[in-house]
Amino acid sequence: MSGHSKWATTKRKKALVDSKRSSMFTKLTKIIQIAARGGADPDTNFKLRMAIDKARSFSVPKDNIERAIARGSGTEDGNALEEITYEAYGPNGVALIIEVVTDNKNRSSSDLKHLLSKHGGSLGESNSVLWQFDRRGVIYTKNASLSEEEELLIIDAGALDIEKSEDGIRIITQMEDLQKVQEKIKNTIDIDTAELEYIPKTKINVENDETLEKLFEALEENDDVDNYYSNAE
Repeated sequence: MSGHSKWATTKRKKALVDSKRSSMFTKLTKIIQIAARGGADPDTNFKLRMAIDKARSFSVPKDNIERAIARGSGTEDGNALEEITYEAYGPNGVALIIEVVTDNKNRSSSDLKHLLSKHGGSLGESNSVLWQFDRRGVIYTKNASLSEEEELLIIDAGALDIEKSEDGIRIITQMEDLQKVQEKIKNTIDIDTAELEYIPKTKINVENDETLEKLFEALEENDDVDNYYSNAE
């Protein structure tokens, strides 16, 4: 299991079932619509640029992206969307942060409570688990490996850490330094996506926990859940 973003996990699966692809496209265009409230130009709206890059990495069609920008920037009618961050517990005391984008807060809250309860979890109070995570910038690279020179350039650009695993390479930055670091290294490495994530300060070992796996699957299938993070190892 992974302690970081479910988008990274989903991305690594590569093959997408068509029914899930449609749901994912909807989620990604919601993120674009929210981001476009800060302006329709990705060159001056970094949040929008990150959202577009993520959508493109999942092959969201250009027309879908452009419609989402138009809705978010007010040039085309669309449902009013709201971003909500929930704190929760999963089975075995796993800490969860769940980010939701919805046009109906009451429906989303009710659905989330039911989903968690069904899979051995529950919603938490404000700051019940948030303190267990750091908000960081995360840059995912398409590079299979990095040379020593490339690593030095990335650290010199202001990165906090470079994490390597069987799933790939990701570069960690301070939240406020994400855009600066990305700009400095974009000609050094092949960047896949860049985004803000919640990274657990420590992880707990929950090997072969089928109940937790089913909870993660249910969160991924929920149309309002944009992203979720856990401290599960």
